[in-house]
Amino acid sequence: MGRNLRRDDRPGLYCVELRTSNWSALVEWYREVLGLRVLVRVIDDGYALLEAGENRLALLARQTVGQSTHRISLAFEVGDVQQIAARLRASGATVTHPQRDPEGLREAETSDPDGNRIRLFSWPRLE
Repeated sequence: MGRNLRRDDRPGLYCVELRTSNWSALVEWYREVLGLRVLVRVIDDGYALLEAGENRLALLARQTVGQSTHRISLAFEVGDVQQIAARLRASGATVTHPQRDPEGLREAETSDPDGNRIRLFSWPRLE
């Protein structure tokens, strides 16, 4: 018996697509530095699909990609913001706004090699 792959009638976000002229470097950055898992990589087509929790990030190689914008950011929930921020800094990325609010939410911001804004956050640990 086959698995039913159809969703209910509500829309579901399958993936966010980023177009880049720097495809190989971006795939490696999201894989090695941010720690996403590559699900599909088709080098000849310049396509990669990465697992980001329950969602996906698709990276598409394109010659013309347009300007990056700060109107949109990718927000990633991580287990430990400080640990990921240290890994980002070690790779040469700039990490800004590392903060912890009074309720324990931790946040930081960075950008990928194409300049796309990345927000990282972790919820407080319950003790």
